[in-house]
Amino acid sequence: MVSDLKDDLKGKKVLVRVDFNVPIKDGVIGDDNRMTAALPTINYIIDNGGKAILFSHLGRVKTEEDKKALTLKPVAKHLAELLNKPVTFVPVTRGAQLEDAINNMKDGDVLLVENTRFEDLDGKKESGNDPELGKYWASLGDIYVNDAFGTAHREHASNVGIASNMKAAGKKAAAGFLLEKEIKFLGNAVDNPAHPFVAILGGAKVSDKIGVINHLIDKADKIIVGGGMAYTFYAAKGIKIGNSLVEKDKIELAKEIMEKAGDKLVLPIDNVCAEKFDNDAPSKVVEGDIPDGYMALDIGPKSVEEFENVLKDAKTVVWNGPMGVFEMPNFAKGTLEIGKFLGTLTDATTIVGGGDSTAAVKKLGVADKLTHISTGGGASLEYLEGKTLPGIAAVSDK
Repeated sequence: MVSDLKDDLKGKKVLVRVDFNVPIKDGVIGDDNRMTAALPTINYIIDNGGKAILFSHLGRVKTEEDKKALTLKPVAKHLAELLNKPVTFVPVTRGAQLEDAINNMKDGDVLLVENTRFEDLDGKKESGNDPELGKYWASLGDIYVNDAFGTAHREHASNVGIASNMKAAGKKAAAGFLLEKEIKFLGNAVDNPAHPFVAILGGAKVSDKIGVINHLIDKADKIIVGGGMAYTFYAAKGIKIGNSLVEKDKIELAKEIMEKAGDKLVLPIDNVCAEKFDNDAPSKVVEGDIPDGYMALDIGPKSVEEFENVLKDAKTVVWNGPMGVFEMPNFAKGTLEIGKFLGTLTDATTIVGGGDSTAAVKKLGVADKLTHISTGGGASLEYLEGKTLPGIAAVSDK
């Protein structure tokens, strides 16, 4: 961990992989949660006399045109405000300009390198973990710290590439405070939860969450299923689903999961249905079979009540994925009600991951009442599946 390096930081060039993949519109950052989450690690390095050299990706860079919209320059400006000190922005990912800027740093300085995915334009060098690129970036520093949980499930040059080259050169590589926090909360929730342990899984597809469901069946006391994925389970149970979302090729699998899970699996008992996938479409609450011509777009009030009943005595709750079409205000109620209820569970460890679930608890103003909000969507899902994440493995001594 970075805290083990306290006496090694002074005067050292510390390469830090952060996750500044934040929404930017017209140069303005929409949500800086990922940036504020990285501040403890950055401050720890500079407070102990290290030179913090930050690497991050932003979006997907496929064309020269993408580079204009996906520069990290606005991020550097905002980071300077958050740190209350200057941040040097280097508009390239390699070469003399970057090397000179690093060599001119003083102890306690902060520098942000341009979007690592600019390297993907000429063959996927960053996201393909190009060996030469990882070696080059590693040569720029003395110590490596990975604090980007959001990319820990991907094997990139800026995480696995730098870390493995640092270690090969006898240099130190460690996890930052955010990475440590994510491992602690998600790891404990899955491997050593306080019971009753309830998992809430939503979103559109069963296929996205199969691994998580299978991994949690033996660990959780209840698994609440909402969102579009619920209707594949409906179909497996022989409940009519009208025009609701269904993965026909996963119906047999849903049957197997239900057989294995028994009464651990909790499905919606009523749904808010409409004839069109449209926020303004007239809707009605339907219990049981969904009529032809209608599609379920949110869980109904009885389902909310049932889910809250399951959650009220929980000691550990992990939530990933919305209960309905959260981006449409008229079909966001189920997701928001669950988020609001989680905020009342003062005696439980409550962990939320995934874009829509996180957006819901923030919208409700209950984020500070929850134990942990994960900064990684795909990474937290893979962690919940019990997978080894390459970005964590690369800096782990275990």
